[in-house]
Amino acid sequence: MRILLINKFLYPKGGDAISTLATGRLLSERGHEVFSWGMDNPENRDIPLKQYLVPHVNYNGELSGRDKFRAALNILYSFEAKKRLAALLEKIKPDMVHLNNFAHQLSPSILDAIKSRRIPAVMTMRDYKMVCPSYAMISGGRPCEKCEGGRYYNCFLRRCTKSSTFKSLVNVCEMYLHHDLLHIYGKIDLYISPSRFLLDKVKKMGLKGKVRYLPNFADISGSIAPDFRWKAEEIVYVGRLSHEKGLHTLVDAVKGAGVGLKIIGDGPLKEDLEDRIRKEKMENIRLMGYMKGGALQEAVRDSMFLVIPSEWYENNPRSVIEAFALGKPALGARIGGIPELVRDGETGFTFEAGNVSDLKAKIGRMLQERDKLPGMGQNARQFVERDLNPQTHYMRLMELYGKAIEINRARR
Repeated sequence: MRILLINKFLYPKGGDAISTLATGRLLSERGHEVFSWGMDNPENRDIPLKQYLVPHVNYNGELSGRDKFRAALNILYSFEAKKRLAALLEKIKPDMVHLNNFAHQLSPSILDAIKSRRIPAVMTMRDYKMVCPSYAMISGGRPCEKCEGGRYYNCFLRRCTKSSTFKSLVNVCEMYLHHDLLHIYGKIDLYISPSRFLLDKVKKMGLKGKVRYLPNFADISGSIAPDFRWKAEEIVYVGRLSHEKGLHTLVDAVKGAGVGLKIIGDGPLKEDLEDRIRKEKMENIRLMGYMKGGALQEAVRDSMFLVIPSEWYENNPRSVIEAFALGKPALGARIGGIPELVRDGETGFTFEAGNVSDLKAKIGRMLQERDKLPGMGQNARQFVERDLNPQTHYMRLMELYGKAIEINRARR
């Protein structure tokens, strides 16, 4: 099968890109001809036919009024992205298009290019963009479902997109245009949800279309060997440094906890965390910066357990799955899709999201019962080997591709 994978980032920038790249490797290893398409970037590696990529777009920098207007138009409908993808589709003639994160920088205009050629299309949802103008279903730092049933105007009223009235308005216009006027998302044959929580939530919020469950996977063949013990009396966080990740709650919980904390990652909260750690002289906390590859695996493997203190509806966090593959249990917030992975007393423990006291108590319990950590780490590793392995994922993905092909044929 000739398959085109689409994601706006084509290098390991975040979970969506990492998962897209992993899917590409999985399909290539099993004999499929795989192409990738998204934005051009100096960090992209070995992208064939890169001349068809969309030029790099950065909406986070300082923009003039004219540039803001042009950016808003492209978010609503990018004729440039549509033209470039159409040319690529004519060149490679794929049997399947597998979409991931394409909003804003690429825009849903690309769906018109795909469907005008009657190519089957699936989309793996990496966040809540299909039902939430601001991706994350967060407002005022707390989970929010005000846009349920297509009431997207709440994003504007509450300034949910980066606390910006203008950006929130653009996102609201985008949602009404794509869902209610153009009905453009109806051109996706099948949605794939990595967590049962996300599947249930998007259906409750009003997403139309068929959705099927398929969790992320971990390829442990190239990983370093698991270690069910630890080299340092430290726990570890891996991920983006941003408010919704609950990092201040975690910092509060480890004060006086008698254990070290390694924080691995980068993001807008970095300087704030650095200042706080310095001012409060929390010598047991280390900011490690962004890490990847073997260095990241070793940092996690050497720790006692992973902590994921998120305060938003996490989907199917790769950081947990990758820690499990290394033989590490996890302590996770009881929110979103986290409890589908972190099972109390089996692969770790959960705590009430945002509750410092509960998190501190659970850290204390895991430290006090550290003799149980190796067993939970073994359970976590076995869970990955049994349920989240590449072959199981591949077979299920092929079934979903087949279902999308059937749906696409029925449309004609």
